[in-house]
Amino acid sequence: MELLADGLLLFAAFAAAIYCATLARRMRALAALDSGLGGAIATLSRQVDEMRRSLTEAKAVAGASTTELTGVTRRAEAAAERLELLIAALNERDTPRREPAARRQSAPREASRDTLVRSLRDVAEVMNK
Repeated sequence: MELLADGLLLFAAFAAAIYCATLARRMRALAALDSGLGGAIATLSRQVDEMRRSLTEAKAVAGASTTELTGVTRRAEAAAERLELLIAALNERDTPRREPAARRQSAPREASRDTLVRSLRDVAEVMNK
């Protein structure tokens, strides 16, 4: 009976030793920096740093774009106001007035139309920039 108990105890000790060796090998693999959990943590840390840098760059580019877009919008609004004024002036010129025939002259009217056309071209150039 003692011999059987000693044999079972020896078998249990041998099984425990194999189990401990297997766990030790798995723990070393898990803690390895090249692969395993350590490697995964290092990779994730690098990716987080890269994402932070990308986010910082994206914020800078967005800020610059916002500033540029604000400037372009202001120029477009100013050009739109000028166009409205020019169109209103052109409409006033085209409406018939009750002036004496002697005061109506075609040359000054043509000159003012040329001025309006030049002004409209200037506004168009500003809007195309």
